[in-house]
Amino acid sequence: MDGITAPISKAGAAKLVKKDFLEALKTNDFGKLKAILIERKIDVDTVFEVEDENMILASYKQGYWLPSYKLKSSWATGLHLSVLLGHVECLMVLLDHNATINCRPNGKTPLHVACEMANLECVKILCDRGAKLNCYSLSGHTALHFCTTPSSILCAKQLVLRGANVNMKTNNQDEETPLHTAAHFGLSELVAFYVENGAIVDSMNAHMETPLAIATYWALRFKEQEYSREHHLICRTLLDNNAEVNARDDDFKSPLHKAAWNCDHVLMHMMLEAGAEANLMDINGCAAIQYVLKVTSVRPAAQPEICYQLLLNHGAARIYPPQFHKVIQACHSCPKAIEVVVNAYEHIRWNIKWRRAIPDDDLEKHWDFYHSLFTVCRNTPRTLMHLSRCAIRKALHSRCHKAIPRLSLPLPLKKYLLLEPEGIIY
Repeated sequence: MDGITAPISKAGAAKLVKKDFLEALKTNDFGKLKAILIERKIDVDTVFEVEDENMILASYKQGYWLPSYKLKSSWATGLHLSVLLGHVECLMVLLDHNATINCRPNGKTPLHVACEMANLECVKILCDRGAKLNCYSLSGHTALHFCTTPSSILCAKQLVLRGANVNMKTNNQDEETPLHTAAHFGLSELVAFYVENGAIVDSMNAHMETPLAIATYWALRFKEQEYSREHHLICRTLLDNNAEVNARDDDFKSPLHKAAWNCDHVLMHMMLEAGAEANLMDINGCAAIQYVLKVTSVRPAAQPEICYQLLLNHGAARIYPPQFHKVIQACHSCPKAIEVVVNAYEHIRWNIKWRRAIPDDDLEKHWDFYHSLFTVCRNTPRTLMHLSRCAIRKALHSRCHKAIPRLSLPLPLKKYLLLEPEGIIY
């Protein structure tokens, strides 16, 4: 008959309840949520499929493949959604009705989500209710590993103070500790906190990289080509806590190699002063000075002349003379760098490869310098003053940086001995 509505099926009723439950979660209507749970119309651990384009709720094993449309949504319980949305009242209602606190419908527990969302209040509540502090996500990360932003530092501190393992490595192919993660993301305050609370300063990941090596590598923001002060501060903190400055990764690279690759003279100076060996070679037989040479032309924010000067004053081996044209190829737009390197030799003779390595516009722009370079680097010996400099530097070798400033000489002479560039060669 027209006035009679067809009865709702059991499945249809369950669907409506599920819809109401989800709506209550999204709007933080904890009163309605509580009423639904009291009437036992729905399981408190019901799993929903929700939109999750940023994969806050999801975690997958490394190497796991899914089509892109599958990655736009995730499975989540009411606890996960309450934490995601920051709805503390709903979170409390669900926990009061015995929601499973360590449930991982899509690879993450609610505590993992709370840390990623940097929601300190939710972290405290979940910890108070018995959340596992060291539980792994499906990708092999603990809650501490999800604390990767400045706003999540307080969450990490809360976890550590409640007993989270600060040296627990990821259960995946990276095997990184929370200290590695904090060093990667430039969280200097968190690095200091971890160290104060027992983090192993020289812990190694699967690639044998220490937190110092990680912080050094990520100190250059490659996209912006800018250097990160926070990463510099992390390196200072680690070195002050006796981090091994000559630790080698599985490619035999030391932190100095990584600083040289970034052309980061601040970190290079820091490490050399802390005892870094200037002539350590990587798996390919390259020392730090070769690294600087390789990247000089693609580091616009760098000051390569300082990098070369630091290395040479700490006893770095000079570039093999027949390969000097490569220095000019890399540094043709930065004459100061060429000047520093060429002045480390008693005498070096130019050849046609040098000229070919200089673009015409740079030759014209820096004509005075290049004219002096080709004039000096001929068959004739260099000045007595220069030869005296070389003799002193040879005697001091790796102690140049320490010994020369202590000599009773005028400041201009000290700068001359330390290869301070002057813009011309004589």
